[in-house]
Amino acid sequence: MREGLLYKSLGKGKVRCGVCERRCLIAEGGVGYCGTRVNLGGVLYTLNYGNLSALESRPIEIKPFFHFWPGSTAMTFSTWGCNFPCPWCQNWHLSKVSPPSAGAVQPERVVEEAVNAGDEGVCASFNEPLMGFEYTLDVFRLTRAKELYSTYVSNGYMTPEALGMLIDAGLDGLKVDVKGDAEVYREMFGARVDVVWRNVEQALRMGVHVEVVFLMVTGVSDSEDIIEDVVENHLKHAGPDVALHISRYFPAYRYFEPPTRLEKFDYAWNLARRMGVNFVYLGNVSGHPGLHTYCPRCSRPVMKRSNFRLVRSNLDEKGRCKFCGEKIPIRGRVIRKNITL
Repeated sequence: MREGLLYKSLGKGKVRCGVCERRCLIAEGGVGYCGTRVNLGGVLYTLNYGNLSALESRPIEIKPFFHFWPGSTAMTFSTWGCNFPCPWCQNWHLSKVSPPSAGAVQPERVVEEAVNAGDEGVCASFNEPLMGFEYTLDVFRLTRAKELYSTYVSNGYMTPEALGMLIDAGLDGLKVDVKGDAEVYREMFGARVDVVWRNVEQALRMGVHVEVVFLMVTGVSDSEDIIEDVVENHLKHAGPDVALHISRYFPAYRYFEPPTRLEKFDYAWNLARRMGVNFVYLGNVSGHPGLHTYCPRCSRPVMKRSNFRLVRSNLDEKGRCKFCGEKIPIRGRVIRKNITL
């Protein structure tokens, strides 16, 4: 265990956690909503420091990041637990359990593994990375010193203070999951969607590369009204040049409605582009043209992907379309590890 970095002592042994916007009030001996923070003697401790559930090199496109260091790989690490109760969670075996007792993997090990694997950076992913907040800060500081990038795959429900600390530590890229409109957040998660969009704005304002993912869940967030709401908020808070990934739901954990209908994806893809989002992608739908990046000026494909990897790039060394010269918003450079065409 290690003492948490964001909490307030309130007297009578109680503390208030300041990592996520649930801002749990935790009595002596109690744990927070996420199950990863415990109050012992009026001091808030994290149970997840160095307590990793996974450590492996993964392509950046699988996160997904399509406009951040395309073609690169990231040493991906995760801890345990989550602050959201999604009944369709694909990683429920990591997110729906309490942190087990285990030996700590020191932050230096993550960076060493990244260097040894030839990765361009690291990524906190798989479970909600806020659960390992303090550990991730230490990893990111070391990563920056090695001139590697640091990325974060999150539900975006952190406090402004937590987000600011992540950015100060070296956060370069943030992928935010948007799960629906205000009603979906209120009824399904007991949470507020405006917090998520606020953090998208804050991250962009502070120079972080951001991409947004909208998981379209059958019977929950696949209505035309909700799709339009998400696209409108994306344009309002993120802007037309921030990538919007629309992902297909599949049954998992405790939710077993059929996978999202494919015609819903065609509708959402076309609607988002028609409303003005320049870079719209479809996830978990193999063979769809929505897997690729198209130049907003000439409509030619400038990046093509297969199996979560970049396989073709029609960008020059300055990130411009080779066909018409249009500048494509890319952070970092194109890595040609798997480009065969």
